[in-house]
Amino acid sequence: MSYEVIVVGGSFAGLAAALQLARARRRVLVIDAGVPRNRFARHAHGFLGHDGKPPSQITGESVQQLLRYPTAELRQGLAVSAQRDPDGFRLTLDDGTAVTAQRLLLATGVRDELPPLRGLQERWGETVIHCPYCHGYEIDGALGVLGWHPAALHQAMLVPDWGPTTLFTQGVLELDETQRADLAARGVQIEREPVLELLGDAPQLEGVRLADDRVVPLGGLFVAPKTHMASPLAEQLGCAFEEAPLGTVIRADDVGRTSVPGVFAAGDATTLFTNATRAAASGVMAGVAAHRSLFMGEAA
Repeated sequence: MSYEVIVVGGSFAGLAAALQLARARRRVLVIDAGVPRNRFARHAHGFLGHDGKPPSQITGESVQQLLRYPTAELRQGLAVSAQRDPDGFRLTLDDGTAVTAQRLLLATGVRDELPPLRGLQERWGETVIHCPYCHGYEIDGALGVLGWHPAALHQAMLVPDWGPTTLFTQGVLELDETQRADLAARGVQIEREPVLELLGDAPQLEGVRLADDRVVPLGGLFVAPKTHMASPLAEQLGCAFEEAPLGTVIRADDVGRTSVPGVFAAGDATTLFTNATRAAASGVMAGVAAHRSLFMGEAA
């Protein structure tokens, strides 16, 4: 089956992109593997018009709205390979079927790598979180920031607006005098003893146990995960990447054009600052750019 645009990824970015294409009466297929990055969070926050809804409810409603358009289709499955085709691009799915399109739009997201601490994984998305704007308001009590890489310093400067904050340097962060003064001005306590274990009845958090066996009471712990591409497609197609402190992102311009003609990208795989609103907005831009490329004479 051939389409004008195939969107790989059916979360906020991919569905927002597909909606623009469907409204332009273009044949668009969304391929979704059903494992969105936000599946660990019970609710999405800070997303205008959807604050407090489960992410699955938002995407479910979005799919219903998208499929009202007769030129839009959704297929559940994992796209495992991508290559150029005489008419554009060819994708192979995990069930062995193949589909083609004139343009590809990758909203494939990222996979989070978390520090290997006891009790952390089972709290991820609930009381162990990465974005204070998305989830900080819902956590009561003292807050911690896990300093397992240098980017944690930025988190530690943000988090005090949501509660009293301790930065755990984990033997990784070496703070200079200016940084210590900046943290002190924000009321951040600095704890040099490493965190070894998270305590409480998961997914709730009561505190953390340190290497010297002290327990620090906490209601939430902020962790900025390292990230990896959730899909090999961008690499297979030869897209350029950019290195960042927490991982790599697909290099894309302001409207989602990648380094490969005819391939567009949107969502968490393209940016360091990730949230639902930004993902949807980047999907809109990439969807519009992919549509325009179909009649503006841009090479595929």
